[in-house]
Amino acid sequence: MTSRFRSTSSGDALNSRTPRRRTVVKAAAATAVLAAPLAAALPARAAEAPAFLHGVASGDPLPDGILLWTRVTPAAEAIPGSGLGPDTQVSWTVARDKAFTSIVTTGSTVATAASDHTVKADIRGLQPATDYWFRFSAGGTDSPAARTRTAPAADAAVPGLRFGVVSCANWEAGYFSAYRHLAARSDLDAWMHLGDYIYEYKSGEYGTRGKVVRPHSPANEILTLADYRTRHGRYKTDPDLQALHHKAPVVAIWDDHEFADNSWSGGAVNHTEGAEGAWSDRQAAAKQAYFEWMPVRPAIAGTTYRRLRFGKLADLALLDLRSFRSQQASTASGSVDDPDRTITGRAQLDWLKSGLKSSDTTWRLVGNSVMISPFSVGSLSADLLKPLAKLLGLPQEGIAVNTDQWDGYTDDRRELLAHLRSNAIGNTVFLTGDIHMAWANDVPVDAGTYPLSPSAATEFVVTSMTSDNLDDIVKVPEGVVSAVAAPVIRAANRHVHWVDTDRHGYGVLDITADRAQMDYYVLSDRTNPNATSSWARSYRTRSGTQTVERTYDPV
Repeated sequence: MTSRFRSTSSGDALNSRTPRRRTVVKAAAATAVLAAPLAAALPARAAEAPAFLHGVASGDPLPDGILLWTRVTPAAEAIPGSGLGPDTQVSWTVARDKAFTSIVTTGSTVATAASDHTVKADIRGLQPATDYWFRFSAGGTDSPAARTRTAPAADAAVPGLRFGVVSCANWEAGYFSAYRHLAARSDLDAWMHLGDYIYEYKSGEYGTRGKVVRPHSPANEILTLADYRTRHGRYKTDPDLQALHHKAPVVAIWDDHEFADNSWSGGAVNHTEGAEGAWSDRQAAAKQAYFEWMPVRPAIAGTTYRRLRFGKLADLALLDLRSFRSQQASTASGSVDDPDRTITGRAQLDWLKSGLKSSDTTWRLVGNSVMISPFSVGSLSADLLKPLAKLLGLPQEGIAVNTDQWDGYTDDRRELLAHLRSNAIGNTVFLTGDIHMAWANDVPVDAGTYPLSPSAATEFVVTSMTSDNLDDIVKVPEGVVSAVAAPVIRAANRHVHWVDTDRHGYGVLDITADRAQMDYYVLSDRTNPNATSSWARSYRTRSGTQTVERTYDPV
């Protein structure tokens, strides 16, 4: 067997909601303020020997390979983003069993401050559809052991696939119980993170109903490479997140908060050019930190769009809807129907269309960070319309569409859906996060005439894990808003089979040759680290239908 080391990115630059104003904190000052308390919080052993305080992870499974990740803390002062700490030899071991009695491959590299002491190992030569165990070692210290799994062979007849699906994990808004409940399962081939793995805000700016459940690190809004590294490091200390990374490989894309709220190729709503530095520098820092801290294997440097295949059953196109998009439509920046405006960029849209057309799998999955289904607010009352606009990060004086979603880039959407129809491309399922609500949608070619107009695809949208949704903004008990808003939204959007505006949770996607089914789970209380999970609803799309229907049992 062979292994091939893949170093962390050195910073390739290609290029929501409510908060707006920020405080600029210089990186040097932030590092000085944070270093003492964070170093003091490290276990005593970190001062004596290297430690793996941020766990281990794997991602982007291939039939013959998997990408492994860890971060070593070689000394107490070597906190994330500090730029401190000695070069440290780190080795990895991959085995067929948890006891590591059947070793498959080993390798090593040197972790340095230049990559924030993160390590990636791109392991190849593995067997398809096989469980493996791995761990890292440094200075006589072993990391936790973790399970991973390779993808099925490209030509394999796969009876079924099962994925966890999550998005929108705001640290300050609550605990990551969704990760814990997914980690407790033993049936996941992988799990998908559809964006907003981290949030950029300063502490206290975006919590839960205005209150901080647990504070960010750093406390300032993240602007610099050191800031983004520190924030990623804080997230990776979460025990529930570590548990899920230790249980199954992740397939991740980014959305806006890995950069800044409502970001686009040339800026963001939550970025003040000049006062907060140049957007190009901030974007490059965010991308570098992301690729250092995430087990993501970019097919093209500096972007997360790529494609994975799971036998003959499904392929998965993963999109980057932030790096190439035009600025969100407004009076100053143009109409949502302007053909010169794009959410994907020309090259990515052509890549997506080509892949969908050439696909020979039963299902075509699209990892999609913002909702593609059209959405009209209908006749929502003013007391609900204003909070909805606040949730979507839109002008609260009145809205027609969410211009941060595909609704704001209708020419790209028309081209993509027309491509699906004209080439008779069936069984396309968009998997989406971002909007902090759960949805089950048909994706109509023309929403104005649906259901007379055909549906070109289907879409399952998972709600936020912790980030505020509509009832949180209105500050009423869970379920109150959804009882009023959901019927109005469905009446104005006949392609929407279900919407839950109020609850937090996650999804489990189960795929067979006959159907793709999303089971929606909700959490009892995001502010409780021991929150329970319960099944809420299930929807499926049957092969060949391009429509969603309710089913009454989870998988």
